[in-house]
Amino acid sequence: MSSRTVISGGLVITASDEVHADVLIEDGRVAALAVPGTQSWSADRTIDATGKYVIPGGVDAHTHMELPFGGTFASDTFETGTRAAAWGGTTTIVDFAVQSVGHTLREGLDAWHAKAEGNCAIDYAFHMIVSDVNQDTLKEMDLLVEEGVTSFKQFMAYPGVFYSDDGQILRAMQRSAENGGLIMMHAENGIAIDVLVEQALARGETDPRYHGEVRKALLEAEATHRAIKLAQVAGAPLYVVHVSAMEAVAELAKARDEGLNVFGETCPQYLFLSTDNLAEPDFEGAKYVCSTPLRPQEHQAKLWQGLRTNDLQVVSTDHCPFCFVGQKELGRGDFSKIPNGLPGVENRMDLLHQAVVDGHISRRRWIEIACATPARMFGMYPKKGTIAPGSDADIVIYDPHAEQVMSAVTHHMNVDYSAYEGKQTTGRVETVLSRGEVVISEREYTGRAGHGVYTPRSTCQYLN
Repeated sequence: MSSRTVISGGLVITASDEVHADVLIEDGRVAALAVPGTQSWSADRTIDATGKYVIPGGVDAHTHMELPFGGTFASDTFETGTRAAAWGGTTTIVDFAVQSVGHTLREGLDAWHAKAEGNCAIDYAFHMIVSDVNQDTLKEMDLLVEEGVTSFKQFMAYPGVFYSDDGQILRAMQRSAENGGLIMMHAENGIAIDVLVEQALARGETDPRYHGEVRKALLEAEATHRAIKLAQVAGAPLYVVHVSAMEAVAELAKARDEGLNVFGETCPQYLFLSTDNLAEPDFEGAKYVCSTPLRPQEHQAKLWQGLRTNDLQVVSTDHCPFCFVGQKELGRGDFSKIPNGLPGVENRMDLLHQAVVDGHISRRRWIEIACATPARMFGMYPKKGTIAPGSDADIVIYDPHAEQVMSAVTHHMNVDYSAYEGKQTTGRVETVLSRGEVVISEREYTGRAGHGVYTPRSTCQYLN
């Protein structure tokens, strides 16, 4: 059964263009764009987008659904998390499969396929967390790249859990230099941080705000610098995740000025929240505990600048929600036991549109950092991340004038608080199509678990 949908009268915004156009969708893909009113396309469904933006579905390249962490699990399942993503105008996520120490990459990847398959409302792909670098792991990396898992995350933080030492990191980078994979780095000096945590607790400094104080910006910058140099030695590209500190941005900018293939991602929480939130009284600060941590407000301007100058290329969420009641509360009396992570997969596209309204970025840059660049970075463009003939019809009708107040009462993430409670924003998702199927129709969920399919990826398209 062939199906045709026409989206008429909207302003189509991609990373490269803004044009008033009608969009023809056939069998889940974009078939054509035309000047409004010049084509009398027959269609099974017509969506009127007059006065609205027609934008590519968001690509969130950093989520953690059902992640085991700190003795508990992220509270969003693939079903609830991808449904919330759709509500927020995101139509593709790249989640992280986890290799546990003593296990193979394949075991970790298979476990994540089992969690996601048949449960997702939107399309999904996987990165691979490498926690145990050995000769077998390195061989497996080659196999995973061949089958479309082309990025590998390592941690300079969390000793005893995900941590890799410099030798392990170098070996993995050398392998990725050969097989075309991209190393993603959590850049914080975890060995030094653990010393500072121990000393803070010994002094009786147990409140959530100390989480930010021990995870120092200088230790993020140092680790970022070290990761860049290790990648340079290996001749490998590097993607630094959740950059939060201005000193780390400076390291990335310097490396890029030297012509290195080094890329940086930041997240909405670092652009809109700060250590003021971590210091909220009555343990409320625990809601904002994530790593890298929130920084003092003066860092925000440097992050926005990095996004404008392209020293930072991507905004992802690092969506890793834990409920305040029963999960974040595990760290009452000891901030080091608060599960690290924030909910955000539903908020990203709206917060970045607010950044357009506020004058931080342009409309096209909004689409670039939220849709096109993550799709290119992780080998999914132009299937994902744009609106062009042949692309998947992952399309959002966005009302730039609607006003909303972010709240746990109205969001769809499976978590009992919002990191942006009470924040007023301008702009809202109205209708969402995933591969041509309407999953949000004028603010009603019409999607289903199992519509979303696994998407193998090619290698980083900035390196080809």
